Amino acid sequence: MKHFRWTLCVLLIGWTSAFAQVDYKIVTASERGTYIQIGRDLAKWVGQPAKINLEALPSNGSAENVQRLRFEPGVKLALVQSDVYQAFVDQAAAGNVTAGKLISPLRVMLPLYDEEIYFVTRADSPLTYIHELRDKKINVGPVGSGTALSATTLYRLMFSTPLPEANASYLSNEEALRKLIDDKTLDVVVIVAGQPAKLFSDMAPEARQYIKLLRRDDKAPETERAESTYFPATIHSKSYPAWMAEDVPTLSVRAFLVTYNYDTQATQNNLKRFAESLCANFDNLQSQGHPKWQEVQLKTPPLGKGWKYYAPVEKTLQSCVAQRGRPAQAAAPVPVTKSCNQQEKLLGLCRM
Repeated sequence: MKHFRWTLCVLLIGWTSAFAQVDYKIVTASERGTYIQIGRDLAKWVGQPAKINLEALPSNGSAENVQRLRFEPGVKLALVQSDVYQAFVDQAAAGNVTAGKLISPLRVMLPLYDEEIYFVTRADSPLTYIHELRDKKINVGPVGSGTALSATTLYRLMFSTPLPEANASYLSNEEALRKLIDDKTLDVVVIVAGQPAKLFSDMAPEARQYIKLLRRDDKAPETERAESTYFPATIHSKSYPAWMAEDVPTLSVRAFLVTYNYDTQATQNNLKRFAESLCANFDNLQSQGHPKWQEVQLKTPPLGKGWKYYAPVEKTLQSCVAQRGRPAQAAAPVPVTKSCNQQEKLLGLCRM
């Protein structure tokens, strides 16, 4: 009997230690953006049930997130825009060794949702459409942010030339909006955020006296060129009823949950347990998390060239989909973007 109790005790201790709380971090974006809310949802509804203490960290955005995921201790997950991820892949394919070292060991855990791109200008601006951006003073967001990469890539796609450095600024969203309204040294502020975004939700009804959003014109050839990489989208007035009177057609970029290609058994087990918790608590995310979770599906569709899933998590999620009775469906590959010197700067490659 004593031997039985001793054996049981050893087994219980082993089981408890196998599922001991672990501390992980996820890098997101600004405090008033959508990414950090998604990160906090993952911490609450997925991390806690899996005994993973997941801390959602603010950042400048996707390009910085790639580097922090690679090098910052404790960072095991990152939220990354599709065009930023693809830009690193393109730079690596073009022979940039630093880009290759950064991106080659990263792996996709799950495609998430599309993020809307907001082109903000003054209410009294003569500008109406996105394709009227040429030669304008544009704030693209901080260096290292996904917004900066998206804004400059869009400009290059639409006008077949890089955004002139003399016309670009790299301020935070809040700083840029102040300059747009107060001293009028900017013409347009580009912001990437899934709706509803806190930055815009916090705006009072009086905001419509000061700002408006530029619209997508599907008849413009510039729009067709932009849609080789980005996706049509709509910013809905119901997302910001305090100051938006009507829906505004725009463009969007896809968000991905990304990790590293960990080969240690303990980390693999923890991330598999995270994926199991994601599956088990997915309904909670969709019903109680940020509204963007309602656009997410537990699927692992084919990825673009140079992209790979994290195999242990991919198998777990595919099993989850099968158990839920919703077989995975193929999706279009992530489009490929061309590289340029301005991209290298915004990806942080020329500073390393």
